[in-house]
Amino acid sequence: MACYFSRRDFLRSIGTLACGAMMTRNLTAKESKQQSPNFVVILTDDQSWVGSSVLMDPKDTRTRSDYYQTPHIERLAKMGMRFTQGYSPAPFCCPTRRSLLIGQTPARHIYQKDQENWPKEYRRQLTIPQMLKQANPKYITAHFGKWDFRFDNVTPEEMGYDVSDGYTGNFTGGAKGTGGPKAVDDPKKIFGITRRTCDFIDRQAQNGKPFFVQVSHYAVHLDIYYQQESLDKSRMWQRGRKHNMPEFAAMTNDVDLGIGKVIDKIKALGLQTNTYIFFMSDNGGRLTMPGQPEAELDRNHPLRNGKGSMYEGGLRVPFIVIGPGVKAGSVSKTPVTGLDILPTIADLAGYKKALPDSLDGGPITNVLFNQGIGHVQRSRPFLLFHPPRRPEEPADGGHSRQIQACQDLAGQQAGAVRPIKKSERG
Repeated sequence: MACYFSRRDFLRSIGTLACGAMMTRNLTAKESKQQSPNFVVILTDDQSWVGSSVLMDPKDTRTRSDYYQTPHIERLAKMGMRFTQGYSPAPFCCPTRRSLLIGQTPARHIYQKDQENWPKEYRRQLTIPQMLKQANPKYITAHFGKWDFRFDNVTPEEMGYDVSDGYTGNFTGGAKGTGGPKAVDDPKKIFGITRRTCDFIDRQAQNGKPFFVQVSHYAVHLDIYYQQESLDKSRMWQRGRKHNMPEFAAMTNDVDLGIGKVIDKIKALGLQTNTYIFFMSDNGGRLTMPGQPEAELDRNHPLRNGKGSMYEGGLRVPFIVIGPGVKAGSVSKTPVTGLDILPTIADLAGYKKALPDSLDGGPITNVLFNQGIGHVQRSRPFLLFHPPRRPEEPADGGHSRQIQACQDLAGQQAGAVRPIKKSERG
């Protein structure tokens, strides 16, 4: 027996189905919002602000490499927000790594052994993995790659990580004087680090666990190691006026490949709608490179000086953030620093407790969700930089530097440098 629907019945049934689909879609979106987000921090080593093919300031053609090709870092920039004024906490690797973990400037602890009992005090500070577990005990945290917390040799597990490569340093990944430049199967451990990262993400996705993972590459620190196929490619590229060494270009391309594999894994698992990725370097690029042919321009041009310096070349680094709510392809001129990562993650993860008074960073969420415009609220209205000194150096050696966060008439921030008064130190 045939069944017939009137036009009114048909339209009513279609309307019911549409409403049901809309309710399901809204419920799914609501459930997604209620889920704790995932976090990935990708930290490269010694990568210059102009050490990739990303134009760090779209209005200045000098602000990218004129030789290196990094299509996956370009993908990151297209997927999220690049900051034209991104800064590392220090112009060296170890103090930056310590500072990222607790959101405190190295100026508080200088070079770890300078202040009596500081190593013991450091271990009592709130860390990113500890904070996340307080926000949601289901978080699983991991650190892969270069750890390098030298002097007191504290381990990732002691600082709250569930999974790690253990205590590692420059020599783990092929430090200066270990035989480079040279072609090897896994240059600078890039692909081993990437594989462990992707496996970790896979496991957490299968188990339905929110996660935090820091991917700390040994590249592009010396010595120079690369895949032979990457070197073959880089030799075909046109060399630039500031970058012209194929071996270094190949190593840069290899670390870019590793970054791309992490992005691909997150997308393959459908996690991109609930995952934030922070990308930065631990300090500025080296000014000199053993074996590099003479170039017309400095390696960090247009920035002054390089790694170890308190000038922009030592502190200004690539800084990109992607994630839900962050406008793709956006650019911000607001000054940000690696110290802002902990409070930003706390904000995004829904951390309810008050953060420590000793925190020097601030959440950048209002900038991320406002197309790059806004002010970062920190304990002080400036970014403080101090050259980390070793115990044998004089107590007042080096020069401190501040970047004052100034609101201009357009509501965007510009960097201004001024001397530090003695009353503001400490």
